[in-house]
This record gives sequence, structure tokens and C-alpha cells, in this order.
Amino acid sequence: MTKQSGIETQLIHSGQGKDQYGAAISPLYDTTTFSFEDTAALLAAVESDEPAVFYTRYGMNPTIQALEQRLAALDHAEKALAFSSGMAAISCVCLTFGQRGIVCLGEVYGGTASFLKQQLPQLGMSTRFVPSNDLVPLQNELAQGASLVVLETPANPTLSVTDISQVAELCRKAGAKLMVDNTFATPLNQQPLSLGADFAVQSATKYLGGHSDLTAGVVAGRASDLKKLNEWRKNLGQTIAAEVAHKLLRSLITLPLRVEKHNQNAMQLARFLSEQDEVEAVNYPGLGSHPAHQIASKQMQGFGGMLSFTVKGGGDAATRFADNLRLIKLAASLGGAETLATQPVTSSHHGLSEQELNQAGISAAMIRLSVGLEDVNDLMADIKQALLKSANE
Repeated sequence: MTKQSGIETQLIHSGQGKDQYGAAISPLYDTTTFSFEDTAALLAAVESDEPAVFYTRYGMNPTIQALEQRLAALDHAEKALAFSSGMAAISCVCLTFGQRGIVCLGEVYGGTASFLKQQLPQLGMSTRFVPSNDLVPLQNELAQGASLVVLETPANPTLSVTDISQVAELCRKAGAKLMVDNTFATPLNQQPLSLGADFAVQSATKYLGGHSDLTAGVVAGRASDLKKLNEWRKNLGQTIAAEVAHKLLRSLITLPLRVEKHNQNAMQLARFLSEQDEVEAVNYPGLGSHPAHQIASKQMQGFGGMLSFTVKGGGDAATRFADNLRLIKLAASLGGAETLATQPVTSSHHGLSEQELNQAGISAAMIRLSVGLEDVNDLMADIKQALLKSANE
């Protein structure tokens, strides 16, 4: 296998070493520490710039290293680091590279927004929030010396899309780093690093894991940047567990097949919802009606499995819709084989003020769908019956 091999091949074989028994898949090294024949061998491992085994919390475990090689291949990155969660990955980048100020561009996941608004200011770190549809405020913040820009595209839960290349160029000229949360798209649909971002971040809990049975995160980027990041990860205790890394290695093998189906189902559902009288608006980058459809078409190879829509009749009608779903599950999170629905005001963005919700473009009537792998006709039937019941109750 070479770096020119297809991504399907790399996701099966990257990081796949041969153990003494010739295991066909990377074994689970369920151990916290590794022993050495002598001090010289121990020091060689500790001081090596190449992957070496030593202590699992440091990430120096063969299972974790195999996963990180596979994740780097997925993002076409020099290096990748695996974390205990998506928020662990995001917070580590912010703490490592945001000391001179962080700018959040547009809407982001509620946990990210909370961390930027509540925790980082307690540490004396400056955080600013600016809209994504007007880059002048971003330029002003960069001119004042901000060192890190945080961007999520497509954004949660509005599915707004931002031109990564344009923002990356502004950051480069100002000497700032750009971190792109690529969770909704996955690297199969969008490659932030190739578009100029310094860090591609994902909650691997979602599509990379894909089965709603693990919690993990990943940061991909340049080796020199991730070497600095790894010192924070190690000392903050944010390294992924070897058991979770092994499960994630398994999941990545089927990622291309799953993402293709997620893309197909979401596009069909977006078109279906656009035709329903009970639906006010549909947010999906693959629709020609999406305000940033041209940008999405330029920087995405597929439009993902996430969409949101607003139900006519306001928040009460949206709640009735959610409560009348039978096949689709009412739950937070996303990216699994099963289709999940949620009202953002009751989950990811619960507790925000009316003003904050309006600024983010989120209403009580909004439903977010994580479109799964079921027969799309069954999904459409469930949505239709729930819409009709919500309108007539």
C-alpha cells in the first residue's frame, strides 16, 4: 500500500502492522505500560521522534498509534492525535494555540460555545464571537492579534456553510491558526487541511465511530503543531483509551460505505421535506435553495447525513412532531446507523437566551435530523405520519 492508494484501501490497511502471530487486524494492546530489556532501550523509546511504545497515557501504545496513522491517512495529514472525546480535542487546540485570543466564526456546537464563553475566560483567555456572513469583524479581530480562529462548517444545527479557503487565507496573512470542526462532513465529504486549515477536528463519537457505542475525538494537522498539542494532551490526561481506539479502528473500515449511504438518504429526505406543506424551510447544503449551496459544492465532495428543518406552527408543533415519531428515535448525538431527531432548543442549545438563539438562527420550531442507514422509504413514511399528526392535534 502507498499514499496514493484509494482511501478505502488505506482505511483497511493504514497502521496495520504484523504482530508475532500474524494477526489480520491490529490487536488490542490492553495494557497501561510496557517493559524494556535495559535502560538504554527505555531511553531510546522515550527520546524517539518515531512512534514507540512506553506508556498508554502518553499515547505510546501500539493500538493508539495504529489508529492515529489511519486517522492521518483519512485527513491526508502529516499526523493525527486521538482524544478521549471531541470536546477534549477542541479544548486542547484552544488551550495550546489560543493564548493570544480566540475568535469563533459563526455558529458552533453548543459544547464548544459553552467552553469558549464560560471556561476559557476564567483562565484569562480572550474569546470573541463574530458572524460568518461578514468577514470584516473577523479581520478586525485578527488585526488585534488573535491567534486562533474556530470554525464549524457545516454548522450545528443550522447547516450554514462557510468558505474555508477564504477564511484560511485571512488567518494565514494575520499569522493565526485556523481550526475547522469537520464533524458533520467527515473527511470523506470535506478536506479542511487541503483547503488551508491548520487543524481538522472531529468528534469521532459521531460518523467515524458510526455505531453510537464509543466516545472519542481527533485532531489532524502538521506534525510540528501536533507535537506541541501532544504535550497538553498528555498532561491533561485526554488521550483515548486503547480499548476505544481498537473499536474505532474497526469502525473506520466501513466509513466510506456508511458515509455514501448517509449522503444518499439525507439528500432524498431533504428533497422530500421541501415538498411537505407542514414544513416551513429545510436546511441542507445539497439543496439548490441553500444560501451557500455554491460554496458547499466547491469545497465538499458530498453533503453529509445531517439536516435541519422548521415545522409550521412553531415550537409546540415541532414538539408534537418529535413526540409522534415511531421509527426515528428522539435523542441527542448523531452519526450512527439509526436516524435520530432532536429539537436543538431542548438539547444541544438548551438554556440559551432568546437573543442568543435568534443570533444563531435557531428557533423552537427547528428539528435536527441525523439521517441514518435505514430504508429511506421507511424514514419518509415515519416523518409524514408525524407531520400530519402534529398539524392535526
